[in-house]
Amino acid sequence: MPDENKQDLNPTGEELEGLIAEKDKELAAKDSCISELEQRLTELNNRLSQVVSSYRALVIKSNPGVPEELITGDSIEAIGKSLADAQNLINKVRKEVEAEIAGTRVPAGAPQRTLVDLSALSTREKIQYAISERR
Repeated sequence: MPDENKQDLNPTGEELEGLIAEKDKELAAKDSCISELEQRLTELNNRLSQVVSSYRALVIKSNPGVPEELITGDSIEAIGKSLADAQNLINKVRKEVEAEIAGTRVPAGAPQRTLVDLSALSTREKIQYAISERR
């Protein structure tokens, strides 16, 4: 029996070649599987890029008040964040402009006509004013 165990530990050349051929087949099958998975990953990345582009276009179309340049990103989450940031910026600018307008508000139309205050004029100035009005 001790001789049989030694034979199992020392395979013959043909047995080694058979094992190597078997391992080469397994390796080739795994390489083929890896290649297929890489191809599928590339296809999925391309489809993801198309979906993100379509989503960005939809976000731009559904938010006409937001400049297109402010909506950026290469993922749906990034586009959503840039949209929120752009809306916050727009709201901030809008509030500042409204506050500025409210501070400089001018009433519409011409001012009401009022009589000239003649109390500060001398008698002579009052007479000259009256004569000039008649002409």
